[in-house]
Amino acid sequence: MNIEKIVFLGFAAIMLFAALRVITSRNPVHSALFLVLSFFTAAAIWMLLRAEFLAIVLVLVYVGAVMVLFLFVVMMLDINLDRLREGFWSYLPLGATIALLMILEMVLVLGGRYFRLQSVPVPADPGASYSNTRELGRLLYTDYVYPFELAAVVLLVAIIAAIALTMRKRKDTKYQNPAKQVSVRRADRVRLVSMPSEKKD
Repeated sequence: MNIEKIVFLGFAAIMLFAALRVITSRNPVHSALFLVLSFFTAAAIWMLLRAEFLAIVLVLVYVGAVMVLFLFVVMMLDINLDRLREGFWSYLPLGATIALLMILEMVLVLGGRYFRLQSVPVPADPGASYSNTRELGRLLYTDYVYPFELAAVVLLVAIIAAIALTMRKRKDTKYQNPAKQVSVRRADRVRLVSMPSEKKD
């Protein structure tokens, strides 16, 4: 067993422990922090797989932005934990079924040689001049350009829908109407009055 495999097993064990603590921790803040730990270990595993760009994106986007937002929302909201645990036992059969399916998949992947399945070949060393970012960009903008554009359109529609749902007009809010400001006339705003001059005695 080489050092790379030992490091991989160590990170995998940490990520498995953190993932279990995400769903078993009673405090939502602790669950979010364990999720941050699982993201960091997943990024380390991607570094072992020579996917440096994906590892950096996982740390910057999910840990640096999404998880900070999660922690902010969880700490700002007053969550009633007793009410959240009321329907736990009703979801237990579905959760147990999904957990058994995931365990079966992991057994088939990790114990493939015992089930006479074709083992996953070890990726070859691409060399020092290989750029993961350049290769990912080439694939996105050549072979997968249409799914990439479709995902961008879906995200744009989601952003517009979120803005349309949350933007409401309030009666007590003062706002300007640019159309009325542009179409205004001088006669509507200024009135010239002719008055006789007054003489002082």
